[in-house]
Amino acid sequence: MRLEGKIALITGGAQGIGRTMAERFLAEGASMALCDYNRETVYVTAEELSARGTVRAYCMNVADEASVQENVDCVFRDFGKIDILVNNAGIRRDNLMIRMKQEDWDAVIAVNLTGTFLVTRTVIKHMLKARSGRIINIASIVGMVGNAGQVNYSASKAGVIGMTKTMAKEFASRNITVNAIAPGFIQTDMTKTLSEETKAVFLSSIPLGRPGTPMDVANVAVFLASDDSSYLTGQVLCVDGGMVM
Repeated sequence: MRLEGKIALITGGAQGIGRTMAERFLAEGASMALCDYNRETVYVTAEELSARGTVRAYCMNVADEASVQENVDCVFRDFGKIDILVNNAGIRRDNLMIRMKQEDWDAVIAVNLTGTFLVTRTVIKHMLKARSGRIINIASIVGMVGNAGQVNYSASKAGVIGMTKTMAKEFASRNITVNAIAPGFIQTDMTKTLSEETKAVFLSSIPLGRPGTPMDVANVAVFLASDDSSYLTGQVLCVDGGMVM
C-alpha cells in the first residue's frame, strides 16, 4: 500500500493506460480523481472501479483553461488535496508532414502539450502550498527519436519532455518531483489504429521482442508516485523494451 492516503488525479483516465494506472494506484491505497474528455466513458469507468476504492469522475477538457480550472477546483473541494498528478491525456492525428492539415497539428499540440501545461499550472498551486507532490507526465519515445508520419505527436511529446525538466527545476525546492514516462510500442486502442507495416517496424526494433502492455507503464507510474522515487526528479524513464538505448 505504497500510496495509502494519497489523492491522485489522472487525466485521460477513462481507458487504456490511464485506466490501468488508476487500477494500480487504487491497489496501492490511493483515492482517485478520474478525469477524461469523454463524459459517458469516465463515469462508467469510475463506477466499475469504485469497488476497488474511492473513485470520482470528472469531465475535463485539458485543452480548455476554464474546464481545467473548474474541474481541479472540484477535485480539491471533494478531496481536500491533490498529492499526485498524472498528465496522461493525449490524442494522435497522424499523417506525413507535407499532407498534414493545420487543424490536426493544432489539435494534437493543444491536448498533448498545452493540456499538460494547463493542468499542471492549475494543480501546482495546491502542491506548492502543501510543499509536497508528485507529477508524472506521459511522454513517448517518439518525442526523443521522432517517427515518420507523426510530426505533430513527436513535437508534442518532445515538448512534454522539455517541460518536465523545466518543471523539475522550478519545483524541487518545494519537495515536488516531476518525472516523465516515455512508453514505446504499447498495446492500446490508440496503437491498434497503426498500420500493420508500422507495427512490424516497431516490433522489429524491440530487443525484448514483444510490445509493452498498459500494466508495464502503470507499474513505473506507481514507483514514480511513491516515496520509493523521492530522490528522482527531472528524469525520463523509457518503458520501451529497449527500443531507445
